[in-house]
Amino acid sequence: MRSDANIAGPMTDPVPGPRTESSFGEDVSRETPPPMDDTPIGRAAQLAVEALGRAGEGLPRPEHTRVIVVANQKGGVGKTTTTVNLAASLALHGGRVLVVDLDPQGNASTALGIDHHAEVPSIYDVLVDSRPLAEVVQPVPDVEGLFCAPATIDLAGAEIELVSLVARESRLQRAIQAYEQPLDYILIDCPPSLGLLTVNALVAGAEVLIPIQCEYYALEGLGQLLRNVDLVRGHLNPELHVSTILLTMYDGRTRLASQVAEEVRTHFGEEVLRTSIPRSVRISEAPSYGQTVLTYDPGSSGALSYLEAARELALKGVGVSYDATHAHIGAQNNPNMVEGIQ
Repeated sequence: MRSDANIAGPMTDPVPGPRTESSFGEDVSRETPPPMDDTPIGRAAQLAVEALGRAGEGLPRPEHTRVIVVANQKGGVGKTTTTVNLAASLALHGGRVLVVDLDPQGNASTALGIDHHAEVPSIYDVLVDSRPLAEVVQPVPDVEGLFCAPATIDLAGAEIELVSLVARESRLQRAIQAYEQPLDYILIDCPPSLGLLTVNALVAGAEVLIPIQCEYYALEGLGQLLRNVDLVRGHLNPELHVSTILLTMYDGRTRLASQVAEEVRTHFGEEVLRTSIPRSVRISEAPSYGQTVLTYDPGSSGALSYLEAARELALKGVGVSYDATHAHIGAQNNPNMVEGIQ
């Protein structure tokens, strides 16, 4: 019985495996991409090379330190994940970035590989004991230009202790103003509540970034957060505004994700970043290794999406229009990059 190869004619390359450029024939242009580029893996690889290349280019630095509050009282929307990965992405783009961990659980500190047991000087000491912020800030080991003011379990009692203190709503703001090291960005990770810790963050920052998961009831509870932002702007911080909405946990295989994304874009308009963050196993795994997804798996769709989101955020802040041709790295326009089964 003859083989399929003999039916089609003699094989020019008896060794199985990918053919070399010459094996496709001399009449094929050298600029013709190999067939792999037509596959999801090939496209993802190309996007990875492009995004990582742009990460090394650097971005224009803001004229003044941008203080961005990452807030959403709804739990499980990717708030801490967004904070640490955007911070790492901005640092990889050449910025000097400080993450302030205001969540008593200390998840942002864990994800950045920062020790935050009870004896470590932390943001609690800054808020309650007026300790200088410079004395608690630690450099992040894996990312140059990235720093963290960690949270410890002591922060759980800070809500009660702050009540009796003078200027209780503006203690974080004063600490940041007294911090003398040059910074391009400060990202504040808030607890999933609207208490005094979150109010301190809203008074200290000028911008609010709201991560919204692409799930049912995505907009539930946002009304109260927006009302609190309005209250703080009216009474304590006139510069405060919602500058950025980031779609997280996007699964391009489901109709629900597309519907939620459309609803959010209709509701918030230009504040919504074009880049969305896919649902990704790599993003979930990274904190257990004390890393962001940028160092844990730099070529994953999650890492590439956060790099693009950071780029868009940075350009938006200096008034430069974002090149929409790069936004397809987000899973919104490339459902094949969703890593739900990896």
